Amino acid sequence: MNRIPSLIVMLTYNDRTVENAQELFRKCSISKAEYWGFKESPLPAYKMKELCRAIRESGKTAVQEVVAYTEDECVRSAETAAECGFDILMGTVYSERVHSICNEAGMKYMPFAGNVSEVPSILEGSAESMIAETEKYLKKGVFGVDLLGYRYTGNAPELIRRFTSEISAPVCIAGSVNSFERIDEIISCSPWAFTIGSAFFDNCFGDGGFSAQVDRICSYLEEKCASKGCI
Repeated sequence: MNRIPSLIVMLTYNDRTVENAQELFRKCSISKAEYWGFKESPLPAYKMKELCRAIRESGKTAVQEVVAYTEDECVRSAETAAECGFDILMGTVYSERVHSICNEAGMKYMPFAGNVSEVPSILEGSAESMIAETEKYLKKGVFGVDLLGYRYTGNAPELIRRFTSEISAPVCIAGSVNSFERIDEIISCSPWAFTIGSAFFDNCFGDGGFSAQVDRICSYLEEKCASKGCI
């Protein structure tokens, strides 16, 4: 039986955290969404810590997604994430040093799958290579992986279908989920989670503002999955 994918609300636009992220979260803190995240850029560390604390004190799960491609950058970002107290670290090119930081801090680690570059990010590589790479990471003990499915330069729906069918660990479909059609594709593949950020700011999911769209997607997931017998 399929499971209901979790929505991770990203307080980001074009892969950058919005300036009013903390104010926006406080307005949405009673939302149905459990997972809330943001990027490491451009907030200073003390504002990241404040926002992370606000998320966790509201009973939500705090997620950091790191868009960095060198090991030193990834390590610095992971150290900051650990200091802030995030529950989950997504992104980074896989690094043993980052993995160690996550383990020591009690953060779940979900590195990028495939060849990720640019900002906003793009994903390149074959499905076969990404799946093989992910299996290696899982053997090392990571919680799951961050798949930039709709940023893929190839056939995105086919990549997502194949990846989620062959990887049994948690997979998060991150980036460019900007239509109900894509949410339906995600539901059919039943990954662990998916992110939405920019699309909420662009009002891709109807009227009423950011918070109304978040709850609309949560309700949509529940209704769709109930009809499909998800758990």
